[in-house]
Amino acid sequence: MKKLFVLVAALFAVCSLSAQDLKTVFNEGGAAYTAKNFQLAAEKFEQVIAEGMDMPDMESTVASAKTYLPKCYYMLGGRAAQAKNLDVALENFTKAADKAELYGDATNADKYKVWVGRIYQMKGGEAFNSKDYATAVAVFEKGYAADQNNTAMALNLAMSYCELGEFEKGMDIYEVVAAKKHPKYAADAAKAKEQMALYTNNEVAKLQGAGDFDGIIAMADKQLAKNPVSPTFQLVRLQAYLGKKDYKKVIELGEEAAAAQTDEADKSMAYFQVGAAHNALSQRDQAIAAFQKVTAGPAAENAKAALAELNK
Repeated sequence: MKKLFVLVAALFAVCSLSAQDLKTVFNEGGAAYTAKNFQLAAEKFEQVIAEGMDMPDMESTVASAKTYLPKCYYMLGGRAAQAKNLDVALENFTKAADKAELYGDATNADKYKVWVGRIYQMKGGEAFNSKDYATAVAVFEKGYAADQNNTAMALNLAMSYCELGEFEKGMDIYEVVAAKKHPKYAADAAKAKEQMALYTNNEVAKLQGAGDFDGIIAMADKQLAKNPVSPTFQLVRLQAYLGKKDYKKVIELGEEAAAAQTDEADKSMAYFQVGAAHNALSQRDQAIAAFQKVTAGPAAENAKAALAELNK
């Protein structure tokens, strides 16, 4: 019994000594951090966390190490970025974000993810500018996954998708950017809407050239299943039904399409198409009512001409 007691006492002493040693390691990490030797500091804090997390009397020290460790990787990432060493920067910013997220520091995790996104944006820039859209997509996808608020990169990713013929993926990204309301995103949101219109018109033109109005409707329906109030695809679908001469469907969907529009010219275009559908069905009063709602954009003059004919 005496021998057993001595063994237990010895083990306890070893555990206490190990905890004390790890506190010394932590202090060495702190000194390295203060001296801006972030690589050494990271190694020390990693050791404290790995070896001390199961020791009750190390709880507060391990918690402090978990606070400092992501910051070490963040600072290492910043240094590498300044030196244009993007691979090392990415590795360290990613570690910073992952560690912060693992240790429950959501605020700093989001901050570090912003830098992960920026590095991917820089890494994909050369391929994008060279129109190597396949390579650009492979890089930008990773950056977008890290930071969806990097709207400049998101626009490049969406364009790369569209240039590769992946229209739906491109539209999904454009929709996210276009929907952002904060003033700091205003220019990119406007650009997203402009690019959506451009690539949608290109897609519609291809299908119209083939007389495939059902294809246009199917394309619009896919997008509207994801975002029922998409102004772009509400209008595209309405135009396709008019081109198909399904006038009853145009009238059925007209108010919904007009309500979805955020631009007065587009809203007027929706009402013009409703008026045209009523007119085609010889529904004079309803046609007049619809044309009177056309007040802006290129459809306004056509509506005036249509009203003049109807009021003869």
